[in-house]
Amino acid sequence: MSINFPLLLVIAVAVCGALALFDLIFLAPRRRAAISTYHGQVSEPDEAVVDRLNKEPLLVEYGKSFFPVLAIVLVLRSFLVEPFQIPSGSMKPTLEVGDFILVNKFAYGIRLPVLDTKVIEVGEPQRGDVMVFRYPSDPNINYIKRVVGLAGDRIAYSSDKRLTINGESVAQQLIGDEPGSLGSATLYSEKLGEAEHQIRKEMQRYRLEPGGEWVVPQGHFFMMGDNRDNSNDSRYWNDPSIPKPLLGMVPDQNIVGKAFAIWMSWPDPKSRNLPNFSRVGLIH
Repeated sequence: MSINFPLLLVIAVAVCGALALFDLIFLAPRRRAAISTYHGQVSEPDEAVVDRLNKEPLLVEYGKSFFPVLAIVLVLRSFLVEPFQIPSGSMKPTLEVGDFILVNKFAYGIRLPVLDTKVIEVGEPQRGDVMVFRYPSDPNINYIKRVVGLAGDRIAYSSDKRLTINGESVAQQLIGDEPGSLGSATLYSEKLGEAEHQIRKEMQRYRLEPGGEWVVPQGHFFMMGDNRDNSNDSRYWNDPSIPKPLLGMVPDQNIVGKAFAIWMSWPDPKSRNLPNFSRVGLIH
């Protein structure tokens, strides 16, 4: 079962904030009044008694302690930068399994947490961006792919693994066999928009039937993984509940943010291997 962490975080901040506010308005004045009454009843107040009268309820104490920390995390995570870990090889060679990445949450507009409603326009996804988004068929799951198609684009991917955008074939330059693949996978250099990056193709029969074409509707994006033969992306999504013109498309409201940097790699946390920083750098 997937967990809606943003919702849990908002609830936690709201509960802790409510406890702090309740204490400020109701409980703290009562404690001060009790201490004042006690001071009026004795000539030499006992500090232990004063401390006991001034003691906050345990629940309030925890709420007030956690509130500023959770509030800062909510602001950072919702509006500035959110960390993610790459769970699959769909973006190889750009991103490897176990890469920890940072995602810019305001690059494509500032959105309200949980509701994901855009309240301030900042920018729009550009062709070639590496973008994190909520999977259209299950918004509780985050995906990461590269933006290939923008609104109005006609995208085609043929049985010989050629990508065409608006009738023009996207140029690819052979780099060579992927290290360690024994010739089973080949790397190419590709340029989408301003983004120059590498893609990976396997020497196997392609899964997609020849003649696959899509037209990207307004407010939607067509996404593909750099690991072209091992990526569950816009080419393969087949949800009968989604109207055919929108099938395979990512709506604007599902955008999470733009992936911009790798800050750590830890391919197998269950093993004895330690995290490494050999792949730290910007994402292209």
